[in-house]
Amino acid sequence: MLFWAVLAVIGAWSGFANLWLHIPALGLLLPVGLAGAALRSPSPRKAAKCCFWTATAAYLGSLYWIALPVHDYGGLNWLLAAPCPVLVAMYLSLYAAVFGWVVHRFGSGGSAWRAGLLIGGAWACLEALRGVALTGFPWLTTSSGLAPWPWAIQAAAWIGGLGLGLVLTTAAAWLLFPGRGTASVRLAGAVVLAAVALFGADRLQDPLTPSARAEVALVQGNIDQGRKWDDKFIQGTVDRYISLSEEVLRGGAEAVIWPETALPFYYQEQSPLRRRVRSFARGEGIALLTGAPAYRMESSGEYTLFNRAYLVNGRNVFESAYDKVHLLPFGEYVPFGDYLPIDKLVQGVGDFAPGQRDDPLVSGDLAMGVLICYEAIFPDLAQERVAKGANLLVNISNDAWFGESSAPLQHLHLSLLRAVEQGRAMVRCTNTGISAFIDPRGRILESTGLFTATAISREMPLLRRTTFYHRHHEAFVWGVFLLTAAAALPGLLRRS
Repeated sequence: MLFWAVLAVIGAWSGFANLWLHIPALGLLLPVGLAGAALRSPSPRKAAKCCFWTATAAYLGSLYWIALPVHDYGGLNWLLAAPCPVLVAMYLSLYAAVFGWVVHRFGSGGSAWRAGLLIGGAWACLEALRGVALTGFPWLTTSSGLAPWPWAIQAAAWIGGLGLGLVLTTAAAWLLFPGRGTASVRLAGAVVLAAVALFGADRLQDPLTPSARAEVALVQGNIDQGRKWDDKFIQGTVDRYISLSEEVLRGGAEAVIWPETALPFYYQEQSPLRRRVRSFARGEGIALLTGAPAYRMESSGEYTLFNRAYLVNGRNVFESAYDKVHLLPFGEYVPFGDYLPIDKLVQGVGDFAPGQRDDPLVSGDLAMGVLICYEAIFPDLAQERVAKGANLLVNISNDAWFGESSAPLQHLHLSLLRAVEQGRAMVRCTNTGISAFIDPRGRILESTGLFTATAISREMPLLRRTTFYHRHHEAFVWGVFLLTAAAALPGLLRRS
């Protein structure tokens, strides 16, 4: 049991993005190691307990960075900040505990074929639930860990990241449990893994057939988060973004992307700063997409605040906007804020309210489906943008408060998966990095480093055709649950 628990921890620490050692395939050891420990536990209850504490150690090594923003921007000292990643890891480990109980209760004593399918299905079901429970936190998913290898995630265009995680986990379980099966089971696991790799490699050779192309520039301002909302530095922030944009526009870009809340003022108000931004967009004749806080005055006299993305079209001098619909707990609002001794991580404004519309922001051939910050980690949000007609996904974010940690890489890898699932190129623009141009196959065409002020430009393909997964995504989610129930049923009947 200890052997499998150690494998699970090693799999999480090295299989998901970090700054020291990242071997994507080892991420499969997390669910397989937990399953191995569960199957060797003396009872379902002890299997759940073992998986809970093993997963806590596994997730803690990958989520240590949560303490950084809580300390640096949440106002907590280290004695209170340090336990925060432990609490988040323990929350995620509750799902691992359920996984261990299910695997032991319904997988013990059956065939190796069914046990492997139950392991893969149960893990996928719990990843799906983790994406919606308590507003959702689908971080460190099985398929996202493999995103640095584009050939490994191409099947997501057909079965989604959730289905891909099920297939890979099942195959790994068949391959790595020699004590539970025959040579044919182990061979089947190896064949499935090889098939996923070969399919991905072949798909990467298929040429893209975009309906149009657009030259797009992104600007990474590298604004110090500690003084971003200080009135003395706002003018300098706008100057930096305009200066960097002017340099990159010499290449002929038709659209420029600035990050989330790149404008640390209320752009909707008439002010010299607003006029300067509009004059820049009009003078260059470009479409400028930028983030800024916004508000709406209610009849009661109170203000409702939004995390907004503005599209300033310099050619026709019109503006459209998108308000973030899926807000970050403790980043943009504080759940139970009257009872918790912690401030929001976003400085300078109050609690945000969610937006109500998710239509693309359109300029010429560009129909940009906007995902603000961690909205990019939710498959359903990218699905909705493409369903509304987006031919390019745009993720604007501010990862500055994560420092030089694993978080920006983990965030990027989840974005790569969204591009593959939806068959859409993505422009990812952040304040301090990692910013990137991503093609519809999830390949990084060009990216920036962390904590550098830079601007880059790239011609991006605009596709209209949707993926098989996009057209049938709901069926796949239900299919995962039905398949898992079918794998568990013989064990349930035998126990009864």
